[in-house]
Amino acid sequence: MIDKVWKTLDAAGTVARKPRVVLFSVGALFLLAMTVYGADKQSSAPAGNAVAIQAIRVETALAARTDVPIYVDGLGTVQAFYTVTVSPRVDGELMKLGFVEGQMVKSGDMLAVIDPRPYRAALDQAIAAKAKDVAQLANAKLDLKRYADLAPEEFTSKQTLDTQRALVAQIEAQIAVDQAGIDSAQTQLDYATIRSPISGLTGIRLVDPGNIVHAATATGIVVVTQVQPISVIFTLPADSLQAVRKAMASGLVTVNAVSRDGKGQLGSGSVSLIDNQIDQTTGTMRLKATFPNKENKLWPGDFVNARVLLQTRQHVLTIPSSALQRGPDGVFAYVVKADSTIEMRPLTLGEEAGAVSIVEKGLQEGERVTTSNQYRLQPNAHVQVLSTGSAAAKASGSATP
Repeated sequence: MIDKVWKTLDAAGTVARKPRVVLFSVGALFLLAMTVYGADKQSSAPAGNAVAIQAIRVETALAARTDVPIYVDGLGTVQAFYTVTVSPRVDGELMKLGFVEGQMVKSGDMLAVIDPRPYRAALDQAIAAKAKDVAQLANAKLDLKRYADLAPEEFTSKQTLDTQRALVAQIEAQIAVDQAGIDSAQTQLDYATIRSPISGLTGIRLVDPGNIVHAATATGIVVVTQVQPISVIFTLPADSLQAVRKAMASGLVTVNAVSRDGKGQLGSGSVSLIDNQIDQTTGTMRLKATFPNKENKLWPGDFVNARVLLQTRQHVLTIPSSALQRGPDGVFAYVVKADSTIEMRPLTLGEEAGAVSIVEKGLQEGERVTTSNQYRLQPNAHVQVLSTGSAAAKASGSATP
């Protein structure tokens, strides 16, 4: 090709010796040579590339059967199972504390001691008063016996005998009053030692030793919260009421507490109750779930996502939700046929669980559906499959948050 160009240039030089004519001829012949060369290269390209350019690259997934858990999600707040503000029931100086802030205490553990001396003195006084009346009662009974012995001989009057019997009864009643006083004084003395009413976690102390505390104080000494077990109060749409009640009628309904970012499960428990009314302003209902909380991952006041397991669909046909398309006639999916062409298939769907949807009608197990580039597809279009996954793995992944 180059030799032909040079020969042509030589011929042109002999015909016209003028420089301007020669330059024009050289440019024209060079353009002609490049055009011929390009045409030769294009004619040598393989004819199969035209077909390859028409194929649309797609990712696919197999329709597969698996067990799919059906969840309903709600937002919840962790709440202590019991919360007690430990307050003094008697007045006095706070002598000492029997706990460390943040300590786990058991029911009956000593938390604080109020100066017991005034209450011990009151108890001793009540005991002494009873002892005095017991001695008087003994003497009164002896006199009564003497009068009773003399009465048949009429050595004493009947009035004296009756008076003595009344005196014995009066002293016996006074002894009963004394015993009540002893019990009251003992109770006041016991109140001077403050014990935990529940097993739980102590918070920040609200008063220091050395201060004078009063029974009427509202702040208390410390707050004890029971965190094992612990509760979660959460809301669900009111439309889920019948489904949750049906699940509770079949047994315990499992609830998973998931962190707000959805990356970690904090505990697994069960629904305790459904609140007795629906909030009409929000269209939601409140539920309470109980968690063992053995590892103390749930903390009072924290916000969590509550996932309620309503049921587990057994051996159902599933595809990824990313394969679903919606058109004027309803939901459909693009199915890859054996000749790598596309078929638009209408579907009847069941529940959706995370990234997986249950197919009731429209697909057979093992068929492939497209999960990408659907906007470029149309019936009978040729596709090139890049990768094929399975919805079963996504279904099992959605079961564990």
